This record gives sequence, C-alpha cells and structure tokens, in this order.
Amino acid sequence: MNTKRLILNLLLAAGSEPLPVRSIVAAGELMGVSGNNVRVTLARLGADSLVESVGRGEYRLGEAGAALASEVAGWRERLGLLRRWRGGYLAVACGGLGRSDRSALRRRERALELTGFKALEGDLWLRPDNLVGGATRMRERLLRLQLTAGQAPVEARAPVFRTTDWSDEDQQRLRELWDVAEIERGYRETRARLEQWLRGAQRLTPQVAARQSFLLGDAALRLWVFDPLLPEELVDPELRREFVACVVRFDEAGQRIWRTLSRSVQQTTSGGRAA
Repeated sequence: MNTKRLILNLLLAAGSEPLPVRSIVAAGELMGVSGNNVRVTLARLGADSLVESVGRGEYRLGEAGAALASEVAGWRERLGLLRRWRGGYLAVACGGLGRSDRSALRRRERALELTGFKALEGDLWLRPDNLVGGATRMRERLLRLQLTAGQAPVEARAPVFRTTDWSDEDQQRLRELWDVAEIERGYRETRARLEQWLRGAQRLTPQVAARQSFLLGDAALRLWVFDPLLPEELVDPELRREFVACVVRFDEAGQRIWRTLSRSVQQTTSGGRAA
C-alpha cells in the first residue's frame, strides 16, 4: 500500500473535517503501514502543502491537494457532466509549454488524462466535446489542476479550443484513441468484484472488511475518476450507469464499516488515556 495515497484518500474521505493522527495511524496499521511511516509521510506531505495541520495532532488536505480533491470528491455527480455530443472535439495544444521540466510534464499529463484527453500527435491532445461548459469550463479545470504549475503566468496557458470538420478518415482515427473495449471490460469486471464482496461482507471481521473495502473501493474510484466520460455514441451508457450505481452502493457500505471501526479506535484510545 502506497502510504502517500492512503493518507490522501483518508483525508479526502473526511472532507472538511480534520482527522486525528491516531485515526490515520490506526488506518495505516490496518493496511500494513507502520505508524512511523505514516508520521514521516505526513511531514513530507505537509512540506509539499498537500496536507496541513489544523490543531494539535489533526490534519486535513492542504491547498496543493484541493484541486485534485475537488475532482475526486465530485465522483458521484460525474454523469451530470455529460451533454449531447454533436461530433466535435476539444483540443489542447501543449507544444509551447516545453518538455524539459519532467515534474511539470508529469503534472500536465496527469491533468489531461484526468479530464479524458488523449494525445493525437506530439503535443496535441483531444477529447469529445460532450461535457457541460465546453472549452471555457475545460480551461478552468485544467488550470485548477495545475496543468503547468510553477511556470510563469504567460507560459502557463495552453490553448484550449473546439475543433470540427474532421475528415471521415480522421474521425475514425480519433475514435480509436480510446480503448472502448477495455473501458467497458473495466465496468463489468469491477462491478462483479464489488457485488461479490457485498454479498459476503457480513461474514468478515470488521478489520478485514475495512481493509478489503478500502482496497477495492480505491481501485473502483480510481477507475471512475479517470474515466474519460465518452459520449453514448462511443460507449455503452447503460453499462456505465450500472457500474456507477454499484460503486455508490459499495462506497456507502464501506463508509459504514470505517465509521464503526473509527469509533472503536477512538473509544479504545480514550479509554487508554483515562486508565
């Protein structure tokens, strides 16, 4: 288990409520991560402004983690981002941003992948223009996701624009940028794993159930957050809706388990201090 990802996921799930270090450490130990590892990673995340301390022994997401957190936190409403597709594409031209800064390049490509873009040629990235707000809202999202964080303001603006009038040959080429068969297989297989777990969850101990729900839920949410939200003309919309509905049910079950376990940890810790 990646300790950084574990901590960020826990803080994201907590929303605006700060988490005590003892709860984070307890969750880490449940996932096989030592308390010392958790504390060292918290310090590093704090130095990068990904988390911040808000009182004695409590943490929440920091400023640098807010943009990514907002994308992930809105996963339940992602289907509401879709609108009718009229065949056009959104394009982002990154040729003027440079590729020498490897860290900036990784952030840029992560932001583009998170918003469903695929590279066509070189630094030209495209996605179907089927999301609410079109190019205007996409510019805002990419800047919020720090498409080119750390660069000067003038350099940090990659042109985002709508494209149409592609030839039939190019239209086919564009459609093949996304592996639709793989996307739909992900819907089916992930849904099957989650439903199988839900059927047998009551037979598990709280600790085992919490650990498994975290791992399965993390994989499912990552799949959905990075889903390109393709138009219905390209992907099976019913298969997608059934997958999302299953993730919602699984998330609700997992949150109940973790709330129960968290209360148990806090009561045990409080009892230990009193003793």
